[in-house]
Amino acid sequence: MKNKQYLIVGLGTFGMSLAKVLTEKNAQVLALDINKEKVDDAVSAGVNAVVADATEEKILRKLGLSDFDIGIVAIGENIEASILSTLLLKDSGIKHIIVKSMNQSHSRIAAKVGADRVIYPEEDMAIKLADSLLSPSIIEEIELSKEYNLVELVLPQSFYNKSLSESRVKEDYNLTVVAIKRKETVIADDGTTDMKEEMIVSPDSRELLQEGDIILVVGRESDIEKLRQKGEK
Repeated sequence: MKNKQYLIVGLGTFGMSLAKVLTEKNAQVLALDINKEKVDDAVSAGVNAVVADATEEKILRKLGLSDFDIGIVAIGENIEASILSTLLLKDSGIKHIIVKSMNQSHSRIAAKVGADRVIYPEEDMAIKLADSLLSPSIIEEIELSKEYNLVELVLPQSFYNKSLSESRVKEDYNLTVVAIKRKETVIADDGTTDMKEEMIVSPDSRELLQEGDIILVVGRESDIEKLRQKGEK
């Protein structure tokens, strides 16, 4: 299976961070920016980056972008440049375009010219922080699609010492437990103790749930919310 290739347009704070993380995870990345200093910084960090104006069709054509699977337009305050880049990337044959949006008007225009997904990094981070403050039982939540999320959730106290089937997570909450994270005390040969984290993937229905377990569940946000509320009562 071929590794996906990512094109990142704009090396501001968001674009640079994204390019570095993807590169560190051994993804195939090409980053573009018109600012040579930013490109040099990216290259110094190991990112494959070039000085290029993504609003120039001739330049993009020379780069041969049709092989890229995902294009991320991370241009900052210049909405006009962002929109034009989005249009040109779509025309170049890139399969999926993600646009960092500045406002609602920007989002609507980006969607009309070819954006498959629009994101608000600052707003999304604020929402995640608010959720984590208001819902301490949720450790992390990952959006899988418009309907389904993957959530790490502290096991509700009412589930302690029950088997997975007895907890009725599937029947009562319409959620699927895909894994259980569990910390266990390990005694070394010299008598010292340490904590070891175990990951139980696709747990058996007879698996006994324990205090301190973290369950990874997949389901709709409304169903996850019901389970979260049970855990915080």
